Amino acid sequence: MDFLTLLVVGLIAGLLASLVVGGVGYGILGDIVIGIVGAFLGSWLFRTLAIRVPFGGLGGTIFVAFVGAVVFLLVIRVLRRGRRT
Repeated sequence: MDFLTLLVVGLIAGLLASLVVGGVGYGILGDIVIGIVGAFLGSWLFRTLAIRVPFGGLGGTIFVAFVGAVVFLLVIRVLRRGRRT
């Protein structure tokens, strides 16, 4: 995956995940970082759990990154709540 594709996938996945989980975006750079981390996490999760992506290509890549980004944001949310108590 080239650098520009990585940025676009990260932005789309991060923006969608932040809207689903948090209700608000984290800015362009924050969404890109969340999406890129989500891509790595989602790839690892799908491979570890032996889950096949239902479709291929760029859409499948964005889907995996989105799922990983949602998991990443939920973990961050749980850790933040645990720290406050």
